[in-house]
Amino acid sequence: MARATRAVGYDELAALKLLALEGARRGDVKVACADLADRLDTSTQTASRRLQALEEADYVERDGVSDGQWVRITDAGERALRGEYEDYRRVFEESDALELDGHVTGGMGEGRHYISLPGYQRQFEDRLGYEPYPGTLNVELDADSRRARSAMSAIDGVPIDEWEDDERTYGSATCYRATLDADGDSYEPVHVIVPDRTHHDDTQLELIAADELRAVLGLDDGDEVTVRVE
Repeated sequence: MARATRAVGYDELAALKLLALEGARRGDVKVACADLADRLDTSTQTASRRLQALEEADYVERDGVSDGQWVRITDAGERALRGEYEDYRRVFEESDALELDGHVTGGMGEGRHYISLPGYQRQFEDRLGYEPYPGTLNVELDADSRRARSAMSAIDGVPIDEWEDDERTYGSATCYRATLDADGDSYEPVHVIVPDRTHHDDTQLELIAADELRAVLGLDDGDEVTVRVE
């Protein structure tokens, strides 16, 4: 039976930040709940519960010892911290655009089929204002942009609802308006489309536009591009 995961909120993220400041993002650090409680201005029991919640969410890993515990932040915990970092960047930096760098890569050919389905086409025309070219441009993100991508969840997107025909139900997605820059040329609008269920991980973006982006911008696999999500 799957274990119930305790919700991670602002209090747990505050504890996660303190652990990162102590070096737990780079490796194991020794933590005593009493010391953590003092820094969080709370009780030892509450500090212990916050560590447990972080562990259950797979944000940290812990090894108990007689005088405390060794704690390290996992990849999932680092992604959560990166998301907080990007939120604060949006608060304090002047630019409202999220810039993601990467290179063009080949897809699996599924985009052409799904983009052309009538249940999606109607919504694209109504909500995005154009009929997309039947296919997607795939962009493999560089390391920094993979971490920054989490900030996209804080940007208002255009919802694409699920729909069904006689054979099956097709999933929902969110589209984020963007500009595509490539070798001094720009194209807008493009939309980053993020299906709720996808075979892609956070290393790739799928872009749709009214035109075939490879042809309009002369793109080949490996060409470097920047996607500016507005």
